[in-house]
Amino acid sequence: MTVNYDYPRRQRLGMPEAVLCAGKDIASLNMILSELSERPDHPVLFTRLDPQQFEQLDPAFRRDLDFDVLSCTAILHGALPSREGSVAVLTAGTSDLRVATEAARTLQFMGLKHSLYPDIGVAGLWRLMERVEQIATHDVIIVAAGMDAALASVVGGLMSNCVIGVPTSVGYGVAQGGSTALNAMLASCGQGILVTNIDNGFGAACAAVRVINSLSATKGGPAL
Repeated sequence: MTVNYDYPRRQRLGMPEAVLCAGKDIASLNMILSELSERPDHPVLFTRLDPQQFEQLDPAFRRDLDFDVLSCTAILHGALPSREGSVAVLTAGTSDLRVATEAARTLQFMGLKHSLYPDIGVAGLWRLMERVEQIATHDVIIVAAGMDAALASVVGGLMSNCVIGVPTSVGYGVAQGGSTALNAMLASCGQGILVTNIDNGFGAACAAVRVINSLSATKGGPAL
């Protein structure tokens, strides 16, 4: 097996290739880390790296990784340079924090400022309403919600910002592992809400980067 990492992706897209660790054996991950560790000019984000995988990695590679247990992400060679723009990451409940933290860690890696607003679901609407003004100061809003995913529609109806919904696999029975949340977000009456795949906090953060890069390009700034 050889590593075929997409080094030019950062120049093309304004963000480098990430390494999805789910489904990869330890030998493959060590091989990838062996190559990427030799390229300090290429910061890399590893996603879906569970604690068991992390503990089995070569100790020399583990020392180089900034690993976060909750989001199952690891960062090699630090974050990208800071860029203009900011993102609010909202969760309906604390059970959605795993997905929201994946989004937040991805934003951190991409050099984007972000604020995390956990546990502000609409079952206690006052929790959201107390924070509306703060949330609205951000360029993009990511909403991670399971069950009926109502938070995405409410946020989409209250604020004009770009809203990216992330359905999570949180909930009982008919929540069906996130399918109900996904369908609710897709069927939302909140105009223009964008929706990612179930539990895809990484994808939501990358979408936010694309939006902010486009805003920066429109203003004549660099989209890095």
